[in-house]
Amino acid sequence: MSRTLAAIVGGAAGAVALVVIVVVILWFCIFHKRSISRTSETGSSDPSVQVGKTAGVELTLRDARHFQIEELSSATKGFSGKSLIGQGKFGEVYKGLLHDGMLVAIKRRSAVPSQEFIDEVRYLSSIQHRNIVTLLGYCQENDQQILVYEYIPNGSVSIHLYGGGHVTQEKLEFKHRLSIALGAAKGLAHLHSLSPRLIHKDFKTANVLVDENFIAKVADAGLRNFLGRFEVAGPSSQVDADEIFLAPEVREFRRFSEKSDAYSFGIFLLELVSGREAMDLLSSDLNVNIVEWVENYQDSGNISAIIDQRLGNSFTTEGMEEFMQLTIRCVDPSSERRPTMSYVVMELDRILEKEMSLTTIMGEGTPVVTLGSQLFRATK
Repeated sequence: MSRTLAAIVGGAAGAVALVVIVVVILWFCIFHKRSISRTSETGSSDPSVQVGKTAGVELTLRDARHFQIEELSSATKGFSGKSLIGQGKFGEVYKGLLHDGMLVAIKRRSAVPSQEFIDEVRYLSSIQHRNIVTLLGYCQENDQQILVYEYIPNGSVSIHLYGGGHVTQEKLEFKHRLSIALGAAKGLAHLHSLSPRLIHKDFKTANVLVDENFIAKVADAGLRNFLGRFEVAGPSSQVDADEIFLAPEVREFRRFSEKSDAYSFGIFLLELVSGREAMDLLSSDLNVNIVEWVENYQDSGNISAIIDQRLGNSFTTEGMEEFMQLTIRCVDPSSERRPTMSYVVMELDRILEKEMSLTTIMGEGTPVVTLGSQLFRATK
């Protein structure tokens, strides 16, 4: 009898142990699947890396590639004038071709070598996102500091809006500008989601680049961290043009935050919809209340004067009104009333999705909404 009871107890214990083992295996499989799943935009193995999430994304630092000066000199034909493509706050910008056939953008300045420079490069090069220009590596030799970025072939959005760039009319349609705005917003939102969060501090239309598929990528993220007290270096006219992107609290107190980035993004939206430089639109008045400025146009029924004529009939009344309202919210003089970039992402995504569906329907001959050519015709 005792042997039978022992056998029963032993069998039950074995069954329980088997169940526990199965549960543990199932839990491991589920957890492992989650841990290796990657988001399409960040390439991160962390399931919390999602645009719009408020939780901070821990950034795993990695060693940035250390380029030799000989390789970069060869890539730019001795840093020749023919390879020079611009001049930025950090210094001269060259287009280069590496030995492996990769095109890169190389930024160079004269500076004393420092460990702080390398540490900052390690941090910034660890940021990987579809809508952020990737910092590939660095070089510190011959009293020079050099940053090497991926090369973005179609350049800055500003070139295509008002800088003499040559793109097809289709690329400048409202829905394409919305798509560019959404990509740039996702890039900024990702920076703000990092732990510790990264404030761009120099977001502007010239720092939104577009690749061969016109996918927007935010450039120069964290570049101000390299500049210190020399952050306003450059031609005075360029400094003035950049100042208009700075929020009131930044101009007055140098107080940067996520909300100051949101203000800069609002100025970008204004340039995106008008096709003109904000300095030109606002008559170079840095202290103008842009909310009141836009609302004055709305109240007078003359909002179409702000909108780029090249947009033609490529937008709906509803989509444009919602876009302008989001712009107004971003440039609110009060930082507390400005939206977060994760909210901006959701709004732009919603507006774009609606705009795509409605303009597609209209293209099929079903006039369900008012076209842009009829925008604000009714007098108040």
